[in-house]
Amino acid sequence: MKRSYIFILAIIAAAMGIIISNLSNASTYATFTEAQTMAENGRQSAVHVVGTLQKDDQGNVTGIHASPSQMEFSFDLVDNDGRQMTVHYPKPMPTDFMSSEQVVVAGGYRHENGETYFLADEILLKCPSKYEEKEL
Repeated sequence: MKRSYIFILAIIAAAMGIIISNLSNASTYATFTEAQTMAENGRQSAVHVVGTLQKDDQGNVTGIHASPSQMEFSFDLVDNDGRQMTVHYPKPMPTDFMSSEQVVVAGGYRHENGETYFLADEILLKCPSKYEEKEL
């Protein structure tokens, strides 16, 4: 076999390995109920949950609990099915968090001290100001 054929086969095999490893780590979008079912079935990879922040009648965000050091916080998120869940985030609150129209959390369920909660590794925000047309 020619060396060029061996080299091409090695590149194809490496590309296939990279694609397969990325597919196994791919995250999916789900509701809190689906994410909890996945966790109970042993799924360890991250799940994306789309939701909105809990608000009172005046439109103010409620259900946010910051740590005294402000280095982590938790909040209540309502998914697309209307299920509310407490989400813990082990990092400081993003700057535009309170004005977000939608929030996407990536992470998974945790069970500690008799409490079940969603632990977010990442938060993605959709702020309405980014998508409004600006007047000229």
